[in-house]
Amino acid sequence: MSTPLPWGDTNPPWAIGQVKHLGSVTLGKMLQTKDTGQDVLAAYMRAANVQPDGVLALDDVKEMWFSPRELRDLTLRQGDVVVVEGGQGGFGRAAYIRGDLDGWGFQNSINRIRSNGDNDGRFLAYYLIALRATGFIRRYCNVVSMPHLTAEKLAAIPIPLPSAPEQRFISDHLDRETGEIDSLIATQDRFVGLLQERRQAVVEHELAGVVPAVPGTRLKHLVQSIRQGWSPQCLPWPGDGIQTWAVLKAGAANRGVFRPEENKELPEDLMPRPSTVVRRGDLVVSRANTRDLVGSAAVVSGDYPRLMLSDKLYALALDGSKALPRYAAYLMASRRIRDLIEMNATGASSSMLNITRDEIVNLPMDVPEIAEQCRVLKRLDAEIADIDTLIAKTQRHIELARERRRALITAAVTGQMDIPMEV
Repeated sequence: MSTPLPWGDTNPPWAIGQVKHLGSVTLGKMLQTKDTGQDVLAAYMRAANVQPDGVLALDDVKEMWFSPRELRDLTLRQGDVVVVEGGQGGFGRAAYIRGDLDGWGFQNSINRIRSNGDNDGRFLAYYLIALRATGFIRRYCNVVSMPHLTAEKLAAIPIPLPSAPEQRFISDHLDRETGEIDSLIATQDRFVGLLQERRQAVVEHELAGVVPAVPGTRLKHLVQSIRQGWSPQCLPWPGDGIQTWAVLKAGAANRGVFRPEENKELPEDLMPRPSTVVRRGDLVVSRANTRDLVGSAAVVSGDYPRLMLSDKLYALALDGSKALPRYAAYLMASRRIRDLIEMNATGASSSMLNITRDEIVNLPMDVPEIAEQCRVLKRLDAEIADIDTLIAKTQRHIELARERRRALITAAVTGQMDIPMEV
């Protein structure tokens, strides 16, 4: 059967319908900050609560005013699916609500799908997660400026229509399989955390007791130039930064390691900005990220003639007679500097904090003479090489597990995987 789905035919003899055939779609209410007289102050679901891969992050709760009727109409119950309506980073993210959220409503950055009949909201959520992973949601929204997956667009998304028992069976299977993958990922994440703690202890030990060449030195005294990038509407997949133009994401400088693959390809209809291309030896600093990553610094170790900075990144060219970029990156990862960065970082949400350019360049930098910097780097290279290799291998295993998870979901909800029904 020919279908409008991005992967073509579905293997079982499923009919093809639209999301609205499985449930009703409702958009939340606009943010209301004042009581009009008889309103109720209640927690509300917003885009930041719906994270990738179906994760609900409900530890950061905000409240707004609802009328009693609005709060009745905009409930969030077990079985509902919440879908992010707009925003560059999150539109189309979906999550299944596994327990009633008593007293909650939801903002107009969220669409709620409430399944009708015996349809299973888990199947809907898994299907939407798969669609987003394929890039279908971005193409479907025909993004020009600020993307929106409106209630009307969401309701009209094409979807296979297996029977309710088949939906439950597929969802039960995916719950089990993704649960095992998620458990494996969590274990590997903890292992990476332990390795990073060990790495940090080695760095702190090597930096302790170093005598600064010029007491009172700040980062601005070591910098020759600072550049910042831009954040155009990019494609959802990475480019190579060599043959294809791409824009680095904030995560390209996480934890002292430069990750050129953390980027998004620039569409062909947008003119690149060569002045924002990173250069070998640049100290790249993230000005916006989570609390533990904002202000992260890393050194560009290769040549990427078409890899550009985003507006969330600064590239600092240092005076090589005063400081080596790698030494400065280690200093910025030290506990003393991290404490200063985290203390100065501000933002409305813990998921995205900012530090200003002025605060970055005024960070204290106790750099010794160049010869001593070289000696410290040589010792650090020897001591942490094995740790870094193990971190990289584990992170690769995590990414492979995530790819496996996405492929599993897509195959199951589109009938490309044979899941025998239990009798």
